[in-house]
Amino acid sequence: MNIAEIKCYDIANGEGVRVSLFVSGCRRHCKGCFNEVAWDFSYGKPFDEATAEKVLSFAEPYYIAGLSLLGGDPFEPENRGALIPFVREFRRRYPQKTVWCYTGYTYENGNLREPQVKSKEAEELLSLIDILVDGPFMLDLKDIRLKFRGSSNQRVLDLNATRKRGEPVLYLE
Repeated sequence: MNIAEIKCYDIANGEGVRVSLFVSGCRRHCKGCFNEVAWDFSYGKPFDEATAEKVLSFAEPYYIAGLSLLGGDPFEPENRGALIPFVREFRRRYPQKTVWCYTGYTYENGNLREPQVKSKEAEELLSLIDILVDGPFMLDLKDIRLKFRGSSNQRVLDLNATRKRGEPVLYLE
């Protein structure tokens, strides 16, 4: 897996001050995407152990609310394998901090709806996430007034509440 960018003090991609990890690679190619450069799976730098440790150390200060995963798309098959152990380690070190994730795919019944990414691995990554922003960016539904999403079709889901209730629970209307 390659990473496109790391933001140490991000306030745009989740609540509070966060560390954001932008992975490389996305097959959706949404028209109007803010991060087209990250569509290419080979863009950026390899996500190695040293980089993972650096990102984890950025999350250590008390004022960092958590980790946000973006892209590209974290749920592309090429990215999930590296993200699962990384997010597990984040959870182990910082159990009080939250994990937000952005994907162009759609959450449904504990996994992703789209068959090309629906898998046990995707289900495992979802189990490690607190807040999921799902759905493709749609330029004709773009609304700059929305919090933490770009278009009105996208949902901000509280996955902890969703797992308890057994149906999607919106974190933000």
